[in-house]
Amino acid sequence: MMSNWIKRKETSVVNVGGVSIGGDNPIAIQSMTNTNTLDVLSTVNQINELQAAGADIVRVSVPGFDEAKAFKEIKSIVTIPLVADIHFDYKIAIEVADSADCLRINPGNIGKESKIKEVINAALDNNVPIRVGVNAGSLEKDLQKKYGEPNADALVESALRHVDILDRFNFDNYKMSLKASNIEMTVDAYRKISNLINQPLHLGITEAGSFRSGTVKSSIGVGMLLTEGIGDTIRISLASNPVDEIKVGWDILKSLNIRSRGVKIIACPSCSRQNFNVIDVVNELEDRLEDISDDIEVAIIGCYVNGPGESKAAEIGLTGASPKNLLYVDGMPDKKISSENLVKEIEEKVREKLLIRNSKDIIARG
Repeated sequence: MMSNWIKRKETSVVNVGGVSIGGDNPIAIQSMTNTNTLDVLSTVNQINELQAAGADIVRVSVPGFDEAKAFKEIKSIVTIPLVADIHFDYKIAIEVADSADCLRINPGNIGKESKIKEVINAALDNNVPIRVGVNAGSLEKDLQKKYGEPNADALVESALRHVDILDRFNFDNYKMSLKASNIEMTVDAYRKISNLINQPLHLGITEAGSFRSGTVKSSIGVGMLLTEGIGDTIRISLASNPVDEIKVGWDILKSLNIRSRGVKIIACPSCSRQNFNVIDVVNELEDRLEDISDDIEVAIIGCYVNGPGESKAAEIGLTGASPKNLLYVDGMPDKKISSENLVKEIEEKVREKLLIRNSKDIIARG
């Protein structure tokens, strides 16, 4: 559920393979495969991994006609919506329009208006949306010359050129992205375009960097926009395993109380007061509970300063104490457990609680 401290702009709605983007629909999380698209098996396996991690939509690069053929085969196997990523050759977009759930094109390299019109016609014929993806690194040459270097205004002007073309052909089944690796430029561009169009916006800091630095940059940039109510779908671009992009995306949405999935662990940073190794326990718990997609909040606090308060507020909480630590369930003390058995005991309690909750839900549904 959307946090009540964020007033989200209500955009128009675009349907991507059954996933509604925009309006008051949940903010969708995307990633992109980094396998060779021609390697159908590897690509399908990675798509399934992304879906299991919580992806709503996956984008696949289609640089040529051989890849277009492979894309169609991949699409016939997987169940998650797929976006075909097209650059340079508009004919490839036309080729996959009958199988893709969305066509991603880049105004900076797709070519003349006549070529864009052909893509629009293919999208209309197959009732698929287009994602107009503007990137600071691939702006049109005349805009590069006009502005000297990429900036927010250049990104917006590039986007609006494409909007004008789409409008002339009465095509409004599209979403928009304006990405740069610079946080300030990206945020400024999205703020400006959000005031000019009503289409759904796809957020991201492009080429954000390695897992650590890219996570920080994306969390700041994407987080800033989301708190302002801007954004309908996100992709966290990391030089890392694409599954990490999905995990970080979920962590951003969970941190802002926008969406929730899986185990949310609240943990203290640890200090000399800790009565067990907080860092080791949290890391092992995250690994063990990674398969859980149900929402549940777990607090792991190393000592009795903030422990009881945080533990009582979570569904399952652990407060460090001596000689034994205290486990809370639904705000009430449950039992004392030794430091040697912490991870095992907490994992069992989490799974037990979810099993009971899900059983009650099944009974309630009749």
